[in-house]
Amino acid sequence: MEKLKRILFVDDSARDAELALEALDEHNLANEVVVLRDGSEALDYLYRRGQFSSRADGEPVVILLDLKMPKVDGLEVLRQIKSDPDLRVIPVVVMTSSHEAADLALSYQLGANAYVVKPVKFEEFVEAVKYVGAFWALLNDPPPGSVRSNKPVR
Repeated sequence: MEKLKRILFVDDSARDAELALEALDEHNLANEVVVLRDGSEALDYLYRRGQFSSRADGEPVVILLDLKMPKVDGLEVLRQIKSDPDLRVIPVVVMTSSHEAADLALSYQLGANAYVVKPVKFEEFVEAVKYVGAFWALLNDPPPGSVRSNKPVR
């Protein structure tokens, strides 16, 4: 039986979330895509707080993270994930409209695994999500403890 593949998509744009879901679903890249609208929700999900206190076990195989969001921005989410011994192994792909060199540099300094500038055109955005999703959900061997890992957790 194939293991569950969970992708966490964190973006305040309803349009981008809808397009991402469409791309991931069309290409069967995940059994479950959890869409969160801001950094605060993302941290609550990862730390099992509030409405996510009883979420399913296991961590996502990848987090697709926007930078420019309300409440808690993506850079702060990335900072907290990569400074937490239990979460730092989860791959984080920054998917943002920001072309700013400072955002790119800081994202990598904080531990981002990849930095993808979102294309403006609909078709190009769907393709970008498809390629990113395919690599991280299908080709990459995720860390122990993710919901797709076939390796035992010690």
